[in-house]
Amino acid sequence: MYDVRTRYLADAVATAGPAKLLTMLYDRLLLDLDRAEVRLRAGDRVGGTSQLGHAQEIVAELMANLDVDAWDGAERLLSVYTFLLSELIGAGTSGDADRVAACRGVVAPLAETWREAAAVVAQDVPAPRPASAFETASGAAGGTGVLGVG
Repeated sequence: MYDVRTRYLADAVATAGPAKLLTMLYDRLLLDLDRAEVRLRAGDRVGGTSQLGHAQEIVAELMANLDVDAWDGAERLLSVYTFLLSELIGAGTSGDADRVAACRGVVAPLAETWREAAAVVAQDVPAPRPASAFETASGAAGGTGVLGVG
């Protein structure tokens, strides 16, 4: 069955730029942590560990896509991600809602920082420029970029 909401979310993810995608991952990570904590506190260990499993996948994805050579703080951020992954696994194993809450306490300020950085990046992105007369006449702008790559 066609689900409009699922399609909308898939399209939003597929068309998001790197900064937006990163903030979306953090938002979902926070949601997973909130849900896991609530479920664990309610005694629903299966539901809580399911949410933690998804949170672990997100942290693993963040780790896999972090370029530690790109900037000075990247190695420290990787150590934070490594810590979070270890804590999330431990929280799932023990069913410890307090441990999940502590992880959320680490993730929330990171998420806010990335949101602020994404807003700055969005302001610095130049508007698309119109095609030059040469590009239009030669067909260089016809479906491809300036370098002939689409």
